[in-house]
Amino acid sequence: MTTSPPPSAPAATPAPTSLPTLLVLDAEPLPRLGRLTGRARIEHADAATLAERLPHADVLLVWDFASHAVREAWPGGGPRPRWVHTASAGVDHLMCPELAESDTVVTNARGVFDQPIAEYVAALVLAMAKDLPTTLRLQGERTWRHRESMRVAGTRACVVGSGPIGRAVVSTLEALGITTALVGRAARPGVHGPQDLDRLLAGADWVVAAAPLTDDTRGMFDARRFALMRPSARFVNVGRGPLVVEDDLVEALTARRIAGAALDVLSHEPLAPDSALWEVPELIVSPHMSGDTIGWRDELGAQFVELFESWAAGGPLANVVDKERGYVPGH
Repeated sequence: MTTSPPPSAPAATPAPTSLPTLLVLDAEPLPRLGRLTGRARIEHADAATLAERLPHADVLLVWDFASHAVREAWPGGGPRPRWVHTASAGVDHLMCPELAESDTVVTNARGVFDQPIAEYVAALVLAMAKDLPTTLRLQGERTWRHRESMRVAGTRACVVGSGPIGRAVVSTLEALGITTALVGRAARPGVHGPQDLDRLLAGADWVVAAAPLTDDTRGMFDARRFALMRPSARFVNVGRGPLVVEDDLVEALTARRIAGAALDVLSHEPLAPDSALWEVPELIVSPHMSGDTIGWRDELGAQFVELFESWAAGGPLANVVDKERGYVPGH
């Protein structure tokens, strides 16, 4: 008599893998995160709900990079995300002491805005050199007035901020025949240190601010620095608004201590309709758009998805910000 073998034990069912929770601080239009379907539990928050949802998130995507909600919500109680990514080059809008002192990794959108901003700076330089604002004004008045304009080849520029944006500005201006000097946090081959800044400002036809906002750079362009510049010099800020003491810039322009300026970033954005900056002579104001070319949001979303895939696979993260310095080191 044969004995049937005992029935085999059913195969063990694998325990479900817990998906990481990705919290998005929303801004319209929302990021395209379709590649993360089934790979992350995606939740959304706004400024009003961020604080209550932070403790449940593994990753925070700061898509609304103009918001200060992270800085306000982060000091609350409970766990905090292991990783925060901001869809911007600057991180001053989200950094607070509690975040800076935490183990949370912060990354930024370094690499997306470099060339677009450099092209915008070149456009501003050419517009001021060729007096295009006056040409457009005279056209609107149906006035034919012949004028002479400035040649940019052979002029000198001082670019302050030696990160990817500053370096892209240098290479783009040099393509126009402009001799450039790059100033960074510390001197090294190809980069001047802060000790050379005043001397370089005094000899520059164009001064471009492309530095991150830190304790060292806040208010660095003030009355003293504008007084160092040539009466024929023009100033451009594509870094952060608070790099400039705006009242001092207004006084320098009104008194014709410098010939012109362009601000794409301001201390308070959006600029109020009743702000005096709208009517300052020889000042071009634009609404923080120097890096925003067609398709830029898709580039930001794709960059984040690539970072997330690396993080989820246990790989290294690119663009890691030194939270004490306020920027990605190594440049």
